[in-house]
Amino acid sequence: MGSSTETLEFQAETRQLLRLVIHSIYSNKDIFLRELISNASDALDKLRLESLTDSGLADIDTTDLHIALEIDKDARTLTVRDNGIGMTRDELVELIGTIAKSGTAGLLEKIKESREAATAESLIGQFGVGFYSAFMVADKVTLRTRRSGTDSGTQWESDGEGTYTIETVDGLPTGTSVTLHLKPSDSEDGLADYLSESKIRQIVKRYSDFIRWPIKMAAERTGTEGEATPDVDTLNSMKALWARPRAEVTADEYNEFYQQISHDWLPPAETIHMRAEGTFEYEALLFIPSQAPFDLFSRETKPGVQLYVKRVFIMDDCEALMPQYLRFVKGVVDAHDLSLNVSREILQHDRQIRGVRRRLVKKVLGALKDMQSKDVESYTKVWDQFGRALKEGLVEDMDNSEALLELISAESTHDPEKTTTLREYVERMKDGQDAIYYLTGESRSMVENSPHMEAFAAKGYEVLILTDPIDEVWTDRVPAFDGHPLRSIAKGQVDLDESADGDQDTDAEKAQREQDFAALLTWLTSTLSSQVKEVRLSSRLTTSAACIVGDAHDVTPTLEKMYRAMGQQIPPVKRILELNPAHPLIVALRAAHDAGAEEPALAETAELIYGSALLAEGGDLPDPARFTRLLTDRLSRSV
Repeated sequence: MGSSTETLEFQAETRQLLRLVIHSIYSNKDIFLRELISNASDALDKLRLESLTDSGLADIDTTDLHIALEIDKDARTLTVRDNGIGMTRDELVELIGTIAKSGTAGLLEKIKESREAATAESLIGQFGVGFYSAFMVADKVTLRTRRSGTDSGTQWESDGEGTYTIETVDGLPTGTSVTLHLKPSDSEDGLADYLSESKIRQIVKRYSDFIRWPIKMAAERTGTEGEATPDVDTLNSMKALWARPRAEVTADEYNEFYQQISHDWLPPAETIHMRAEGTFEYEALLFIPSQAPFDLFSRETKPGVQLYVKRVFIMDDCEALMPQYLRFVKGVVDAHDLSLNVSREILQHDRQIRGVRRRLVKKVLGALKDMQSKDVESYTKVWDQFGRALKEGLVEDMDNSEALLELISAESTHDPEKTTTLREYVERMKDGQDAIYYLTGESRSMVENSPHMEAFAAKGYEVLILTDPIDEVWTDRVPAFDGHPLRSIAKGQVDLDESADGDQDTDAEKAQREQDFAALLTWLTSTLSSQVKEVRLSSRLTTSAACIVGDAHDVTPTLEKMYRAMGQQIPPVKRILELNPAHPLIVALRAAHDAGAEEPALAETAELIYGSALLAEGGDLPDPARFTRLLTDRLSRSV
């Protein structure tokens, strides 16, 4: 031991801050080992680099750089040792003392003001805080270190309470060792038995499996005659697939890694391997599954991308890196340098994170577009599995709405077997057609048999058939595709120019028809005023007597139900009843009205027409019992 020994006292503010680190910031005490291994890995990286750039370190042997974990059950200690760059006394004071510099009254005042766990983010990037997580599991921590190229070493020791000591120590090997004098295990406090080899192996496998340096630990082997033989195990695989060039990775290796992180027994539909270089470097290995998980639409389901920093596992299901509508994407992102909070558990939503997210989203959407263009069969299968989730992006992510619209695959009246893209629909549009027509409903058969379809079918206009609940939402948010407005055939006025037989109604004929039916329409609007806001003649019906439509910007009944189911109270929306002026029932109703508008049977007929139109579109009758009674009475009189 040298004579240069100091016993120093933590500042009052620093003691408070240290207690915050130990007791509040980390949700999982196992993370202490991840932090110490990460620091050791950094030290090995620095030695490798400096041995190449510093002539004074050129003779140092770097062929066996590694991290060693040593368990002493008798002394109840766990030591994390590396043969990396090490630290001088001054570097030790400066680096580990960073927490003392951070522990100012001003910082603590901010913590007290916010009273939230998020206050820990103010310590982002502060070296030393991760090291102090060791006090979560240890009564005392002893750190010994000697820098490469120097003769003497330094020992730092503290119980994490009031004081710490620093002294000069001779005879230390190059590198750093951190010895934890462990607290007793306590399941209620989340303290595991960190003297258990199996527990240490489990933590290393979860958090540090892809560290580039071997993590070694002594083990015992049982010989053929039952004798115990000492041995050394390497606990981590060091196989960070994403860090290797794509040309060097086989399809089997990709599939094996995907199955490892996703627990899916099927191979992925698509693999995305990318590297970003420049001011912010990272690698990403993403997978688009071939089958949706059973909980894809569960509220608890989160994006499936894991975050690593320099091959150190930080978190599962990183919501900051992938939007909710791409929650089915699996994979890893490994950042070379990323701003994290003190526990490395919560990402700071800064410009770098937003930039990574934007690039990942564009890469995934681009891969799906390539699949759509080059392998229609595979894309159709992927769309069947994840199309509903992707359409959520049209509501959540307006920045990528154009790319998402290109991916839409929908049923249509063009082909009863095959789906179509919006691009293909536009290419088939009739001369003079500007809008993309669609109709939402519960099923294809219900949509195809809807009265709203009649004029479009008669005149050969293609209509998209949208049957997912999310279709009600995104079609209301997206105004157009490639300059063509999306238009529901169940909303607004319809003017398809040509009549079903190829003739055209003149303006005079239309005006005369409106005049002939004016009295009936006025009476019906008044009679049905509690159900509809207007009754008018229809240009969309050819065989049905009536249908119900909404104004161009009205909320649809299905969307109205969805909002109410989510607890959002919106006022009821009255819709419009349209009549087919050529239908025998409507012609007879007009004649009967002209003969005597006060007859009670006419009002009942109006109710039946409205109820029939409501049922035809799959709606709910306001009073099913009354409708049934009126219909039964009318039928009994006609038999």
